[in-house]
Amino acid sequence: MKSEIPTPVRPFTVLLSPSRRGARLARRLVLGRLVAWGFPHTAPVVEAAVAVTAELAANAIAHGRTPGRDFRLTLTLLPTAGRVRVAVCDTRPDRLPPHPGTLGAPAADAEGGRGLLLVEALAAAWGWTADDPVVKTVWAELRVGGTPTRAG
Repeated sequence: MKSEIPTPVRPFTVLLSPSRRGARLARRLVLGRLVAWGFPHTAPVVEAAVAVTAELAANAIAHGRTPGRDFRLTLTLLPTAGRVRVAVCDTRPDRLPPHPGTLGAPAADAEGGRGLLLVEALAAAWGWTADDPVVKTVWAELRVGGTPTRAG
């Protein structure tokens, strides 16, 4: 990776349909934007951001979908913190995820329930806000250099 973290002029934001196609496009857009910002295609932060985007988009579609409403993906480079932030907004603030650090392992035979565990494992920090009566945002910040480690 380059010795300097690139600094984009503004965050990358896009509205996507709450569908499998929208989730797939979210992953591709995150990969493309990070590469355009100067990160190598195989950099750990790029791979982690794509995985986190996949989980957050899937959750927005499964748990935050309102018919006729899109979800919003925002990717932000935080150069002073040495992090990349992935945020996904949906229109169901009444359906909140658990708080960070409170996730339990699902039953071994459960078909779901592992997505936020993956986000928690990959992210330096993650959380959610639901300050708006019609929007919930779930976000994760990933360290730019080295292996991601959780912030204390």
